[in-house]
Amino acid sequence: MKKIFLYILAGSLCFSACKKDDEIETYKEPEDITVQNSYDDQAIKKFMSENYLDAQGNIKAFSTTDTSDDNEKKLIDMPYETLPSGTIYIVREGAQPSATDAKTIGPKDILTMMMRANALLAVNTDGNVAFASTLAITNTINGNGLPIVDPMYYYVKQSVLDAATTDAAKQRSYYEVEGFREAMQKFKAFNNLSSGSPYNLQGVIIVPSRAAFARDPHYPYNTQYSLRNYSMVFNFQVYGRADRPDGQ
Repeated sequence: MKKIFLYILAGSLCFSACKKDDEIETYKEPEDITVQNSYDDQAIKKFMSENYLDAQGNIKAFSTTDTSDDNEKKLIDMPYETLPSGTIYIVREGAQPSATDAKTIGPKDILTMMMRANALLAVNTDGNVAFASTLAITNTINGNGLPIVDPMYYYVKQSVLDAATTDAAKQRSYYEVEGFREAMQKFKAFNNLSSGSPYNLQGVIIVPSRAAFARDPHYPYNTQYSLRNYSMVFNFQVYGRADRPDGQ
């Protein structure tokens, strides 16, 4: 029995040691934030090369087994603009409100949006830089199908700031995503579509981490995980906008 026990113990120790040797750390935060910024830019271009927009404007990954998407245009081959912050936006052709229906989006507007928003972490794995982790932030398309109204990552109400109990949470940058706010104002809102209207997504906004929360404290939104170093991808339609009441 003693020999059997010793064999089992030895085997367990060997297995434990082998497991530690085989474990690969998938992400280690670069000490120099400019390295992470470089990862973001590389991962964003790779993402744009591997995805396209379907008939309703949803971001879709190209299939490696199905040839039905072979003639779809890559995001990177679509007309896109890059803002000074590094944020990229794509205005989808044929999905914008008409000139008579379009409403200008202001920095304090209350927005009603059909949206899918994800946070993605750019990682360098053996020299291959790509998004390796995805966190869902908002998904009204695959959720209840109803638009989100007044998301805080576009504009946070003054009452929220006033009620904050920490210095970090009293700052707009704790909630608002700079790159998203900047790019959103390049789009036009529809003239208050009904919440049950079929969606036809207007475009894409891709925000590198330096134009999101970078390494600063931030509101957790719908995830239990930190959004530190995460870039963000927004795929959306602006159903309507409204003036914000004074004091908000």
